[in-house]
Amino acid sequence: MAATTCIVLGIPVQEGAGRLGCDMGPSAFRTAGLVTELRNLGYAVEDRGNIVPAPQREVRHPNGAIKALPETVAWTEAITEAAYQASGDGMPIFIGGDHSLSAGSMTGLARRAAEEGRPFFVLWLDSHPDFHTLETTTSGNLHGVPMAYATGLKGFEGFFPSVANPLNPQNVCMIGIRSVDPAERAALSTVGVTVYDMRAIDENGVAPLLDAFLKRVAAADGILHVSLDVDFLDPGIAPGVGTTVPGGATFREAHLIMEMLHDSGLVRSIDLVELNPFLDERGRTALLMVDLVSSLMGRRVLDRPTQSYRHTPKAH
Repeated sequence: MAATTCIVLGIPVQEGAGRLGCDMGPSAFRTAGLVTELRNLGYAVEDRGNIVPAPQREVRHPNGAIKALPETVAWTEAITEAAYQASGDGMPIFIGGDHSLSAGSMTGLARRAAEEGRPFFVLWLDSHPDFHTLETTTSGNLHGVPMAYATGLKGFEGFFPSVANPLNPQNVCMIGIRSVDPAERAALSTVGVTVYDMRAIDENGVAPLLDAFLKRVAAADGILHVSLDVDFLDPGIAPGVGTTVPGGATFREAHLIMEMLHDSGLVRSIDLVELNPFLDERGRTALLMVDLVSSLMGRRVLDRPTQSYRHTPKAH
């Protein structure tokens, strides 16, 4: 994987979150040594700086709870195009910024996958499914809608950019879910998303759950995107997030996931989202997130045999 050029894109979006501070995330990731760690692992790194949103247009929705809709739409337009362009040049690493950025990253990456004629898969590491539509959100915080938007659920037409290549919900695996609103639960029950909540991890361990998904991706010759939200982790080890939910993934569970992802050879892009440095403790959460990315990109204590689902790209 070291022949890959890592393309770092800062996305200082905070309008989708319920509190301020995520706009400082890209600076915190850089300060925590993300670019240096990637280079130390042998990767060429191109830091393209921070994306700026597209020009805003007047957008209003009947749901009066919705906050910052014009701003979020403008960000989504810019991120979609940046994701598409970067995915043709290397391995995009999107450093946020709140999770609304994934509305753009996933749709841009899905367009690239469609052009390559390969199925697009997403591993969603988060305490929330972010499966609200504009009609169902009651908080109005639009970091709760990106997965519903990217999978083509109804209700975004005329507000968000149209989705030319919707993500197949059956190609989504969510791990670490532990906070789901009723409307999200109802929608998830009908579309075929694979959802592993923390009880599933407690009962089975994370390895067999992730292993089954990675085998599916490899068998389909798929392109895999990983979206890692800080609140996937237990707040005891990652306090720098505005949406803390107790009972999250442990340090070892998180590192095991990253190591398995590296062993698979399947990952083509990464979101790092919801880091709020204002809520962090002396950079503790930023450093942990960079540490996890390092594991995903190949840093390990001991070399281990490659797993049988190690991906060898097919000729196209």
